[in-house]
Formats: sequence, structure tokens, C-alpha cells
Amino acid sequence: MSTTGLNNIEKRAAFSLATVFGLRMLGLFMILPVFAIYGEQLIGYSPIWLGLAIGAYGLTQAMLQIPMGILSDKYGRKPIILIGLVIFCIGSIVAAMSETIYGVVIGRCIQGMGAIASAVLALAADLSREEQRPKVMATIGMFIGLSFTVAMVVGPIVAEIFGLSGLFWFTAVLTILAMVMIQFMVPDSVHKAPRGDNVALPAQISRLIKHPELTRLNWGVFILHMALTACFITLPKQFVDNGLALEQHWQLYLPVLLGSFFIMVPFMIFAIKKQREKQMFTFAVALLTLSLLLMWLLPSGFWFLVLSLGLFFTAFNYLEATMPSILSRIAPAGVKGSVMGIYSSSQFLGAFTGGLLGGVLASNFGEKSIFLVMALFSLLWVLAAASMKPLKKSKSYSFATNINTEEQADDIAEQLINMPGVLEATLMHSEAVAYMKVDEKLVDLQAVRSLLNPV
Repeated sequence: MSTTGLNNIEKRAAFSLATVFGLRMLGLFMILPVFAIYGEQLIGYSPIWLGLAIGAYGLTQAMLQIPMGILSDKYGRKPIILIGLVIFCIGSIVAAMSETIYGVVIGRCIQGMGAIASAVLALAADLSREEQRPKVMATIGMFIGLSFTVAMVVGPIVAEIFGLSGLFWFTAVLTILAMVMIQFMVPDSVHKAPRGDNVALPAQISRLIKHPELTRLNWGVFILHMALTACFITLPKQFVDNGLALEQHWQLYLPVLLGSFFIMVPFMIFAIKKQREKQMFTFAVALLTLSLLLMWLLPSGFWFLVLSLGLFFTAFNYLEATMPSILSRIAPAGVKGSVMGIYSSSQFLGAFTGGLLGGVLASNFGEKSIFLVMALFSLLWVLAAASMKPLKKSKSYSFATNINTEEQADDIAEQLINMPGVLEATLMHSEAVAYMKVDEKLVDLQAVRSLLNPV
């Protein structure tokens, strides 16, 4: 089997799991560009209930993200993923059959209960080798980003042809397709990656929540998705008011999203090559703040909105793409699963808060106030980002070890941490695994392996 590229199992896992993840996120995102308009037709409509319907999935998703990952560790990845998809499908059907906004909120809450993200990522880790795992995870991340772009384009088209209920029925069909792929296309797990690499460990969570650098990123992704959800309570209405019919909104979103992507990529390359990641990250948060302030300050003209939206998505896409990478580099060795679980929960909780807070603001202070309040939150994030520590170049590894006593593990860990290029070392003798974070240019991996497996 090749050590330089993905083998056949890893290719199948990467494509099929990325597609499953993408189909599910597509179903969640398609409501964003249309619900502000179609939601007004539902019985019981109000701005607050509109916001809840858009963001409700985030609350149950945030609550169940970590528990579903732990259950997948106990009962198997595929069964838990399939159960989650069935729940998601039921939620879609409930929303599709509802004539009241309350029913849609309930359906969206049920959708969120199918929280399979951590289980899917854990299965991806199980099906990939340590050195190829970043490629598999990057493929999944790419499909998530692609699903958002497709949702912004397809959502208005599907809603125009089939109505709001048709949008949810379409989501249910996509979910069934995802279930078929999990059952018949995703390879069965042939081994398990070390638990700390992919599943949240409850004993670690409280300690990691207090970690200052991780906390900055968790609050950051919370604010990012809060702003996204809140803004789409009003943006579709503003474009309709400026003469762009809802079925034509895809003609706006497609070039804006593609344009923001092509603007973002050179900045990412510059940041990595010139080692200016912290500075570019802070600049992106500042750009997000500027875009929100422009939405609030500028007149509600069509081209002003296009300009503001273009700046918003350039910043959003840059931050969405770079934050998981930064997170993995900051995460202490051996607890990546817990770190990602907290991060994902913060993201979904942000989506829920954005829907609720956006609805309250629109109801009491007018829809323009949403942009101002989100800009103020984003400004706080700018201050937090400016105080980040410079990012060190590092790579995480997990190694099998034959060390089987706590005393021996402590002694070897002390020797490892004093080796050149070793930044962190955690030995879990009960699991026969060592988690390490290293500088690849300085570390001698062969010496590390020899130390971890004494004869």
C-alpha cells in the first residue's frame, strides 16, 4: 500500500464521507437564502419565530454533538451515523408537513438532533492512516464549504419550483441518499484511530474550555456563525426590496461566493508563505466587522448590498477555512477529538443564538439593527484576535507503544519532551498510544519510535 498517497480504502472513505457530510449540510443551509421570504406565509409568523426556525437546529446540534461521538465509540460509527440520518430525515418531513412556523421550528430542532458530525469525522479517522488523515479531513472540509455555496444557489431555485415544503422534502430525499451511501459505499472500519484523535473525552472537556488560545477560537466561530445566521434574517428581504426577485438570488450568490473564494486564496497562500497567519487572521476578522458596519451605515441600495456581501463572504470563507487548521495546531497532543467537539458545538450554538438574537433585534429595533449588533460582537473578536500568540509550525502524530506501566510512561514522556523538535508528548499507557506534537524540521522520528518501543 502506498505511503505517499491515499490508498483505495482511503479514497472511498474520503469521497463517500465527504459527500454524506455535504448532502446533510446542504439540507441545513438551503433554508438560509429563502426562509426570510417564504416564512412570512406560515401561520404564526413573527421575526422572532423566523429567527428560531433558521437557527433552531444549532441548539440541539450543539447539545448532542459530543454525546453522539461518544456513542459511536461505544456502539460503532455506522449505526450511530445511520440513526442520526434517520432522525434528520424525520425532522425534514415534520418541517415539510407543517403549515405553521412552530411546526417548522420543531422540525428544525429534530434535524439538529441527528448530530453526526463527530461520528463521521471519527469514522474518517478510523479509515485513514496517520500520515494520510489530513488529506481525508481536508476533503471533507472542502465538501462542507462547497455545500454552502451550492445551497445558496440551489435553495432559491428549489423553493421557487416546489415551495417551502418542497425544500424540506428535497432535504429528506438527500438524507435518504446519504443513508444509502453510508450503508453501501462507505468502507467498514478496519481499525480504530486512537480515541483522543477523534472522539471527545468527557474528562478533558472542562480543562480545554478554560484554555485561553482555544477559547479565542471557540468564541470566534460562535460569533462567525451567529453573524451569518442573523444577517440572513434580513438580507433576502433587502434584495427583494431592491428589485431582485427571489428566484434570481442565485445569480447574485454564485458570482459573489466564487469571487470571494478567488480573492481569499491568494491571502491564504501569502499568510502561510510569509508566516503572517496571525496578522491575516486578524485582518479577516476586521474585514468581517467592516462589512457588517457597511451593511448598517450604507443606504439599502442594491450595489451597496453587493459590495458589503462580497466583503462579508471573503472574510467568512477565509476564517471558515483557516480556523480548523489553526485549532489543530493549538490543540494539546492527544485531545484533538475533544477540542473539535467543543469547537463544533460552539459553531452550532452560534447559529442558534444568531437566529434567536436576530429575530429579537428585528422585532424590537428594526432589521438594520442586526448588522450593528453583529458588528459590535465582531469588533470584540478583532481585539481578541490581535492578542493571539504567534502560531508555531507543528504537526501532530500518534504512535503505538509497548510501554505498559505508569512509571515507565512518565519517564519516557520526560525524555521525549527534552528531545529536539518535540513540542508536546502525552503517553496513554492504558491505550498503548503516545500523542505528540513536533517540529518536523528538528525532530528525529526514528529516535522517537525507538524510545516508545523499548526492547
